[in-house]
Amino acid sequence: MKIFVTLLIICFCWIIFAQSCMRFRTSDSLAEEDFKKQSIPFKTFYDTIDKHIIHYVMSGVDSLPTLVFIHGSPGSWDAFEHYLKDSALLQHYRMISIDRPGFGYSEYGNAINLQLQCDLMAKVIQHFSNGKPMCLIGHSLGGPAVVKITGEHHELPITNLVILAGSVDPSEENPESWRATLDRTPLRYMIPGAMRPSNAELLLFKQDVDGIPADLNKVTCRVLIMHGDKDTFVPPGNALFAQKNLINAKEVKLVWFKDEKHFIPWTKFKEIRDSLLELNMN
Repeated sequence: MKIFVTLLIICFCWIIFAQSCMRFRTSDSLAEEDFKKQSIPFKTFYDTIDKHIIHYVMSGVDSLPTLVFIHGSPGSWDAFEHYLKDSALLQHYRMISIDRPGFGYSEYGNAINLQLQCDLMAKVIQHFSNGKPMCLIGHSLGGPAVVKITGEHHELPITNLVILAGSVDPSEENPESWRATLDRTPLRYMIPGAMRPSNAELLLFKQDVDGIPADLNKVTCRVLIMHGDKDTFVPPGNALFAQKNLINAKEVKLVWFKDEKHFIPWTKFKEIRDSLLELNMN
C-alpha cells in the first residue's frame, strides 16, 4: 500500500511539473528589458488572424530589408534571440522571429497542421512587410514551414530562403507510431511543457510532409540549404532531397557542416550569420 501511495504522489507531482515547466519561451517583459539594456530597438506583437493569435517580435530599424526566423519543434521566437541581437546583422536588416502556432505565446499548447500554420504566418508576414526584400529562415520543422510559405505566396517580397536542417523529405520520416499513443491517451498529461504540442504537431506532420515536394517545386527565389552531416534528428538526406526538388529556384546552394548534428543555429552561429550578411537580396 505504501508503495502504491508513493507512486501515486510521484505521478501527481510529475503531472504538475509537466504542465508548468519546459515551455521554451521568454516573457515579453524579460525580453524587452534585456534588449533595452543592450540599446537594441525591440518590439513585441500579437496579431489576430482568422481568430487565431500569432505572437512575434521585431528588432532593428523598420526601413531595412527583413530577415524572418521560424523555429523548430518545440521552441519559440527566442531560439533566434542571438541573431536578433547581433550588431552586424542589425546594420543591414530588420529582424523578426515568430512563435509558430501552438508554441511560445501563439496559442501555446494548441498544435495545428502545417498548412494552417503557414496560412496564418503568411498573413502575419504580409502585415509586417515594409516593401523591402525579405528572407525567410527556418530551422528543423521551421524548414518545411518557410518552404510552404515561399512556394505558395509569391505575392510576398521574398527574395531568399534559408533552410537550416529542414525536414522536407517524406521518405526520411520515421513512422513513430508511438506518438499517437502518447497524444490520444491520458499519457499525454505526462508529457512536459512544450513537448506535448510538439508531439501533437509531429503526429500531424507525418501526413503534412507528403505535400512538401510540391512546395519545393513552387519556390522561385534564391535558396541556401545548410545541414550538419551528422544530423540524427533530421537526416542529411533531407538536404539532398531539397536540392533535387527545388527545380524552379533562381539559385540553390547547399552547405554541409562537417561533424555537426541538428542544432546548427547555435553551434554554427558565426557561419550562418556570415552567410546571411552575404545574401543577394535583389
